[in-house]
Amino acid sequence: MPYAVRLLEVLQGLSVETHLIMTKPAIQTLAVETDYSPELVRSLADHVHSNGDIGAGIASGSFRAHGMIIAPCSVKTLAEIANGIGSSLMTRAADVTLKERRPLILGVRETPLHLGHLRNMTAATEMGAIIAPPMPAFYMKTNSIDDLVNHQVGRWLDAMNIHTDLAPRWKD
Repeated sequence: MPYAVRLLEVLQGLSVETHLIMTKPAIQTLAVETDYSPELVRSLADHVHSNGDIGAGIASGSFRAHGMIIAPCSVKTLAEIANGIGSSLMTRAADVTLKERRPLILGVRETPLHLGHLRNMTAATEMGAIIAPPMPAFYMKTNSIDDLVNHQVGRWLDAMNIHTDLAPRWKD
């Protein structure tokens, strides 16, 4: 969840319009992993949608968007996306993102993975999703957890063609 919160903070600072869906498991995870309240996280987004509102604008191909980042992405959400199941606003919006050929970044966070998870990752990748688990980049020789979080958020935004200076870049 620290990655998701930081992502919203950075996008807010870049004046990029954001649409947030917080599932019930996300709210539970937020309470376990951070000191942030759901209200605080919602305040970082420009628009907040209920996961049950499959009629929201972000579920339409005509809705203009850079793409979508699901962070963290559970293996349940991954499975629904990989199998074209749009039973919620999140998975419907992800499906629309793929059909419109926009970047869909999935920050899958489960480990270890079994063959079913790996097959779902392959299927999602074959449809155009980018599987980008939050993995610490120790080669950056960072000094803090915040540095590791910033690096990952920067990588996700790079995949969306939104460039930042959150972390140092590799140099020749």
